Amino acid sequence: MTNAAPTRARYRRILRFAARHLATMWWFEVLLPRLGLAGLAARGRAARLTRLARRFHGLAVELGGLMIKVGQFLSSRLDVLPPEITRELEGLQDEAPPVPFAPLRAAIERDLGMPLERAYAAIDPGPLAAASLGQAHRATLTDVDAAMVGGADAVVKVQRPGIRAIVDTDLEALRVVARWLSRVRIVARRVDTQALVEEFAQTSLEEVDYLHEAASAERFAAAFEDDPRVAVPHVVWERTTRQVLTLADVTAIKLTDVDALRAAGIDPSEVAQAFASVMFDQLFVHGFFHADPHPGNLFVTPTPDAAPGEPRWRLTFIDFGMMGEIPASTRSGLRSLLIAAAARDGRGLVAAIQEVGALLPSADTAELERAMTKAFARFGGMGFAELREVDPREFRDFALEFQELMRSLPFQLPEHFLLVIRAMSLTSGVCSSLDPRFNLWDAVEPYAAGLVRDGRGNLARAAVDEALALARLVVGLPRRLDRLATRAEEGRLAVESPRLERRVARLERATGRVVSALLFTGLLVAGAIVRSTDAVLGTVLMVASVVPLAHAVLAGVIGRSRSREP
Repeated sequence: MTNAAPTRARYRRILRFAARHLATMWWFEVLLPRLGLAGLAARGRAARLTRLARRFHGLAVELGGLMIKVGQFLSSRLDVLPPEITRELEGLQDEAPPVPFAPLRAAIERDLGMPLERAYAAIDPGPLAAASLGQAHRATLTDVDAAMVGGADAVVKVQRPGIRAIVDTDLEALRVVARWLSRVRIVARRVDTQALVEEFAQTSLEEVDYLHEAASAERFAAAFEDDPRVAVPHVVWERTTRQVLTLADVTAIKLTDVDALRAAGIDPSEVAQAFASVMFDQLFVHGFFHADPHPGNLFVTPTPDAAPGEPRWRLTFIDFGMMGEIPASTRSGLRSLLIAAAARDGRGLVAAIQEVGALLPSADTAELERAMTKAFARFGGMGFAELREVDPREFRDFALEFQELMRSLPFQLPEHFLLVIRAMSLTSGVCSSLDPRFNLWDAVEPYAAGLVRDGRGNLARAAVDEALALARLVVGLPRRLDRLATRAEEGRLAVESPRLERRVARLERATGRVVSALLFTGLLVAGAIVRSTDAVLGTVLMVASVVPLAHAVLAGVIGRSRSREP
């Protein structure tokens, strides 16, 4: 069998799986409703979706490679997929049977261009960890390399043999499936499947390029270079290629090992607060953040030789294969959002959420506004203290109603925003495991207060910019008036009046944004409260808050773009 044969068989299997279930979807979701049997199709929908997710789960585990990543990616897309699918896929772990060391040894020697004995003083043939794309081994650096990074202990990550061909094959198959789905009207009006696949492809190709991961590690380290709370492993560049990554071994106390932390004299609740603050800095200050901060990627490293006033331990981040980057405009909006939410400033919140998020243009915004108004009527007039007294069953009912809304409307958020949600969800879960009394909302308030203090200087700068803009307008006004008079004399002056429909649409969008802003605040606060007693429901509510946020933002973006139309 040729080398290409296994990948072609894999390609055909993925397409057969997709074709079979696409045909099933067409039968139940298109044909039966046209025959007047929509009720029959609806009765079995939840069971069909659950079976589909379970079968895909089995396919992903059997094929391995990129399909594991596909399942994990889909489990995070609560904005476009029903809960029956995301719930079934959320437990999909990136684990794989280890590869024998012999082919990995050959790959290391080929990539580094030297015998293994020259590249490392020693390397453990037993894997430290095995995943779908690569495998990690402990190693000892040579004296020269050890002197450069300040230690001899290292971890070597090696890609699985042939994984790049598997990734290319899987992406090719996924692009075909995306084109099929884009021709199905009920899918196309809710989800841009081709854009979704391209987002996933970009992230996947970066993850199989260890030079990109190494560069991300150094960029992350530079952002926190002067921060004594954070440590990052050194990259051994002389022993790093696209398929081999060598890092200093920084293994220490696992972040969520509460007993080990206490034994080292470290208060877990202090670790939770510091971890939340560091994640806030990544999201709202640096705009470059670790998008996979689960306990396996974080250690607490004691620093007994710390100077007076410095922390006696550091948070050590590893595995920079999944990183997120927030554009400056979005980061500014997130900062404003955080400040407004902490200050309970409704007007500021509405202004802030206009700068972030996305919603497909095919959305029925009028229906969305009516549905959100009805849902938010339960909690709209309540303050923070009153929300604490609400029966958790009301929040659960609210979440179920909101899940149905998410299924019926075409939400699709930019990937960087989904990574923000993922990072904050993992942060909240990790902090709660360290301190059961931890409340993300309480952690937000002092951080937001600091942003307010830091932002006061920006107000003066904004006032100066506004004054300069006004001065430029005044200086140019005589010339503009002269051109206007000339056009009037030559009969070339045209006067246009905005259509009534545009004015009405603008008013509707403004009303919808206010409702969505209030609903976003309610969901975020409710999620923070409920997480202390029900982690799953609390996370659902916090993630669900993205939906009204996206609606408010896109309504503002669409309004601005239309106002610029001639």
